[in-house]
Amino acid sequence: MVKLFQTKKDMQLPKILILALTLTMLSCGSKNKKKEIPELEATAKTDIPFKYGVWITADATRDNADYATEFEKYKSAGIDEILINTNTSPELLQRLTPVAKEKGLKVHAWIMAMNRPGDSIALQHPEWYIVSRDGKSCFDNRPYVDYYQWLCPTRTASRNHVLGLVEGLAKVEGIESVHLDYIRFPDIFLPIGLLPKYNLKQDTEMAEYDFCYCDACISAFEKIHHKNPLESKNTAIDMEWKNFRLNAIKAIVDDAYEIVHKYNKNLTAAVFPYPEMADHMVRQRWDKWNIDEVYPMIYHGFYNEEIDWIGYATKQGVTDLKGKNVGLNTGVYLPPFKSAAELKEAIIQAKDNGAKGVTFFDGPALTAEYLKTIKETKASLK
Repeated sequence: MVKLFQTKKDMQLPKILILALTLTMLSCGSKNKKKEIPELEATAKTDIPFKYGVWITADATRDNADYATEFEKYKSAGIDEILINTNTSPELLQRLTPVAKEKGLKVHAWIMAMNRPGDSIALQHPEWYIVSRDGKSCFDNRPYVDYYQWLCPTRTASRNHVLGLVEGLAKVEGIESVHLDYIRFPDIFLPIGLLPKYNLKQDTEMAEYDFCYCDACISAFEKIHHKNPLESKNTAIDMEWKNFRLNAIKAIVDDAYEIVHKYNKNLTAAVFPYPEMADHMVRQRWDKWNIDEVYPMIYHGFYNEEIDWIGYATKQGVTDLKGKNVGLNTGVYLPPFKSAAELKEAIIQAKDNGAKGVTFFDGPALTAEYLKTIKETKASLK
């Protein structure tokens, strides 16, 4: 596949050079001609192959030979990259990266960013954790599930802790990117398909799920807007307060971008389905971030949607990113699929609506039938 791509690119190279030279000469006579260059670049990028990835979680007790077998399974089925969670361990990432690369897989360092369950350092600092509108700290009052242990993106110490973990992963040789997950606030609104599981009805922004009202966030907001959100009659329609939290997450992402690029790595992130939806549900407006690629988790089953919704949400994100030079890879959740045919439909929906790739959650859910379908679908879409 790589050899074929290189051959196509080489065949097009003379045409691109001729066009580029022509544009350069014309630009001497007219500044307006420079506007054509991005269009040329966009045309050149159309030959980039549609890529396939999978999220996996590493287990340090498994040996390299065991992982080599797993990675070979993925590669032989057409998977191009793995997004691997090593629980922010640079050492484990450093051990597994060459094993994956030897099998022809690209590696991304997947990190749970603002949600840090079991973080031994963070747990020594209760003040680092976000606080709900009803005054409860996520340190000892976890919303929804016990592993929801969220750090404040505004407080200097907690944000620096997260950025330090990002830097540790970025230093590992051979990885493609540091891949941020849980780079948001907790769900102010859960996906509708998950509400019955928690016996919840969420028609309004409920205080116990609305974050963060810690002293650091309140103080920082007051310095800018000269008011306390806790005194607001309706925080749900206080746009300055909402925007403050969107910007707090954006600031973490933008700082992480600078850090990883210092080590010649990219920054990517797993995000909610499309920007407007992410804004509404988790204070995450990812189309405004400094980032290289996004992997929206378009998990149709969570939202009681049909498979064509994967195409709809993909197109929404692609449209919102237009002109920003940010790649979008559609993330799909495998358990809701009833057949391999549905998985194939999901892949086609992603590709036809502008995604540059599709990523599956997660490795253990990739059955032999699904792997066969991925391989066949990849071959048919060349």
